[in-house]
Amino acid sequence: MDSRYLEAADGRYAFCPTWATVVGFTGVASAVALSSWGAAWGTWKSGVSLLHTGIHHPNSVMKNIIPVVMSGVIGIYGLIVAVILSEAILQPKEGTRQNTYSIHMAFAHLCSGLCVGISGLAAGGCIGIVGDYGVRAVGYRASQISLFPSSNEKEGYSSIPGHDDGGGDDVSGSEDQNKLFVGMLIMLIFSEALALYGLIVALIVSSAHTFHCGSSE
Repeated sequence: MDSRYLEAADGRYAFCPTWATVVGFTGVASAVALSSWGAAWGTWKSGVSLLHTGIHHPNSVMKNIIPVVMSGVIGIYGLIVAVILSEAILQPKEGTRQNTYSIHMAFAHLCSGLCVGISGLAAGGCIGIVGDYGVRAVGYRASQISLFPSSNEKEGYSSIPGHDDGGGDDVSGSEDQNKLFVGMLIMLIFSEALALYGLIVALIVSSAHTFHCGSSE
């Protein structure tokens, strides 16, 4: 370590190297970039399937837009943490070249940014994949598309336990559509919770570590 910091009057400036701000701002960038990556991933996957399904069943577009909205919320999580971290990064003392931003706070902020960023990336991918297949399934059930080209396949579907045999030849009933939609919605909620866990941990870590050089604590 540079001897300049070891020769400081109270020894605290040994914990405040000039490169500490680089670590802190890396946490800010990680929070925004990774969360936005996850939001874009989820929006891309679910948005493509939503438009594809809307060709055959336009009335289901607004109902199935939930995955796109939930993907966009992930980017907001990263934005919130990035703003908080950027406000917590201290500037050098006026009139001197002494840095008061400690490496303790720097790595805490880096940890916060990575927590919300990587969690948002994982949640965005999960929402995108679940939304992709879920929206397509709900749209197919609602658009009266023949899913079973042969009569044998249709008879096999009718023999599944719990299937309503009173529906006649219509195998794209609203009851099955609602079941698929509820199942997709539950999976999306728990996928979104992954990003929320990262946000909670990021806020706790960023607010619990406030050591800086020159403080009286």
